Amino acid sequence: MKIDYKAVGLRCGLEIHQMLDTEHKLFCSCPTDLRRESGDYTFLRWLRPTRSEVGEMDPAARFEFEKGVHFLYEGYHQNTCLVEMDEEPPHDMNREALELALKFSLLVNGHPVDEIYTMRKIVIDGSNTTGFQRTALVSLGGEVYVDGKRVGIQTVCLEEDAARRIGEERESRRVHYRLDRLGVPLIEVATAPDIVTPEEARAVAHRIGLLLRSLGRVKRGLGSIRQDLNVSIRGGAKIEIKGVQYLDLIPRIIEYEVLRQLRLLEIRDELRKRGVREEELPFTPVDVSEVFARTKSKIARRALGKGGVALALRLKGFSGLLGREIQPGRRLGTELADRARYWAEVGGLFHSDELPKYGISEEEVEAVKGMLGCGEGDAFVLVFDERSRAEKALRAAWERAVEALHGVPEETRGANPDGTTRFLRPRPGSARMYPETDIRPIRVTQEYLEKLRSDLPEKPEAVWRKLVEKYKLSKELASEVFNSPYLYLFEELVEELDVQPSLAAATLTNTLKSLAREGVPVENLTEERIKEALRLVSRGKVAKEALPELLSAAAETPERSIEDIIEEKGLSTLSLSELEKIIDDVIAGNREAIEERGERAFGLLMGRVMAKVRGKVDGKVVAEKLRAKLTAYLSSRGRA
Repeated sequence: MKIDYKAVGLRCGLEIHQMLDTEHKLFCSCPTDLRRESGDYTFLRWLRPTRSEVGEMDPAARFEFEKGVHFLYEGYHQNTCLVEMDEEPPHDMNREALELALKFSLLVNGHPVDEIYTMRKIVIDGSNTTGFQRTALVSLGGEVYVDGKRVGIQTVCLEEDAARRIGEERESRRVHYRLDRLGVPLIEVATAPDIVTPEEARAVAHRIGLLLRSLGRVKRGLGSIRQDLNVSIRGGAKIEIKGVQYLDLIPRIIEYEVLRQLRLLEIRDELRKRGVREEELPFTPVDVSEVFARTKSKIARRALGKGGVALALRLKGFSGLLGREIQPGRRLGTELADRARYWAEVGGLFHSDELPKYGISEEEVEAVKGMLGCGEGDAFVLVFDERSRAEKALRAAWERAVEALHGVPEETRGANPDGTTRFLRPRPGSARMYPETDIRPIRVTQEYLEKLRSDLPEKPEAVWRKLVEKYKLSKELASEVFNSPYLYLFEELVEELDVQPSLAAATLTNTLKSLAREGVPVENLTEERIKEALRLVSRGKVAKEALPELLSAAAETPERSIEDIIEEKGLSTLSLSELEKIIDDVIAGNREAIEERGERAFGLLMGRVMAKVRGKVDGKVVAEKLRAKLTAYLSSRGRA
């Protein structure tokens, strides 16, 4: 579907979160190193929502609390302390992190506040042991420019990162987190809703990312910078989409969200056309277990066999709409199922637009319709589970169906790898913020700001000029490097490792893109692993021709070292004596062709030598040695 974004009134804003690579966490002296191994100790925690200073309770916090889960935390002796465990008050704010946040504010022409106060933002999904996230407003206003257009910056904040969720146990209603990341400083940049196309959103995110990375002391690699998108269209609703990690996915996510809202508005209009009113959608679930007494559906038999029930709910006028696609592979029925899963933690639900299917017969579908009193144009949803859970699931689905009468509900959604989104929770309200009384405010003086202003990093445009003028990249290749996430890694490879600029640039752009097209999970390639591979090339331990195979294997097996991969695949470079022996053997085996073609046999010989040494010797070295030996051989035969 071709979307005219101007016609539909697209408005988009970004919230970009960049992890800082400071020596200590934001409110304690623990290091900011991220860990892979299991923690040294664990503890359990139950979290409850609190009311704001005016007595209000945030709906998102209430929503999380009503799920009734508890949390298991893993801590580390070296990376976590009593502050992360919420057994000790926070220390003063990390001044190194504050300096970086203020420098970024100055880079975007923001207006730093006179005093910095830390606030508590209520979050009880377990990602913070305290039940809140600490955040501080650093500056207001500012802008970035993309293709000559000004995009406003609303706020720059400094906040602590959340714990890492690593799993959950459904039966025990326990969610598992690791605390190494909790408390790592983050700069949060919020733009104004000035973005009007999906591609413009990517360009703005890229620009802000470059400015953040120019600070130097930021973490890099997958997960170190995350984008949240706020998307709305005319007549729709403001939707917050969380956790976008890939720049190139931003345009597709926005496109699919606009499509979802347009389709939901079409469904609303169709329901109104059919005359469906809210009072005609009562919550009256019916036990239809008897219909499935002899069912062939494995799902139904399993639930009923454990003492569960089959509950169904009639939705007047919804026939054909539950199965209507609103995003690729996702339907209105999927939205109802998302709510049911989240509120009741059921495996899912069935709806009449997709039945008969999954072992449920046409006769059983008609029997359910009869028990519900469905008329022509009506639909139903069906759940198999323990009774209280099934009722909870149906109520959540019913509430989402009622919302469909009004168009697009405001909510927070999560990004899926394919660019579609799923329901996460209701949008938070204003009652989620209140002052942090354990941390002293910090005065920001004009003298301090002037000192920081005199020490700002060079802007990305200066790096662009270096790509062309200093590193002699073509403008096309320079553009690819500049627009990739690896601009500053490129400089490190060239300056620190003495890697040839054209090789570093081609590897970070063309090679990685080619591997991704082949299905290689290049997201597993950390900057350190890419660095290590190119370091070995620069030292002559690996030929540059072996890089695609080496990087592919490194991405497929991220737990293995680069050295182990090289040894297993035999990618080490050949010595000159080994290469010369192979060339001698090839010449000896192709004497007839050499006698017949003379110097023109070079191409044939080159192909046969490369077939034996590809990935182990630089092709330029092979050509030089082969040409010398071929000339010597012809001279010895009197054909020089």
